Amino acid sequence: MIIGYTTGVYDLFHVGHLNLFKNARGMCDRLVVGVTVDELVQYKGKKALIPFEDRIELVRSCKYVDAAVPQYDMDKLAACKKLGATYLFVGDDWFGTDKWKKYEEEFVREGIHIVYFPYTKGISSTKITESLRNSHGLVLK
Repeated sequence: MIIGYTTGVYDLFHVGHLNLFKNARGMCDRLVVGVTVDELVQYKGKKALIPFEDRIELVRSCKYVDAAVPQYDMDKLAACKKLGATYLFVGDDWFGTDKWKKYEEEFVREGIHIVYFPYTKGISSTKITESLRNSHGLVLK
């Protein structure tokens, strides 16, 4: 059985997230999605608009997701090993960066393949938040 893993905050769930799950699920038998807990989002200097419990339930409810688990830290290699994942799916904005070149070397030694998917053009939670802020005058932190 091929197990795939991906992670994210999944705040303001949108079609780009759905595309990621759909494409990832097409490459594995079981897709596990790590949903970033609120404390880790804050550590990254942000604040989720939607609470963790709601975000994980939205992800869990997606038909392409076989399991949703909390992501408590940024150690994707440890998560893949714990879950038995042989594929890690990430956005292509990381492709070619020094950090991810190093990750690729570490992951390949463990028999885990990193697959980069292109972002869905024109959509992101950040863009949705900015649009709401600009067009509706909402105060979003």
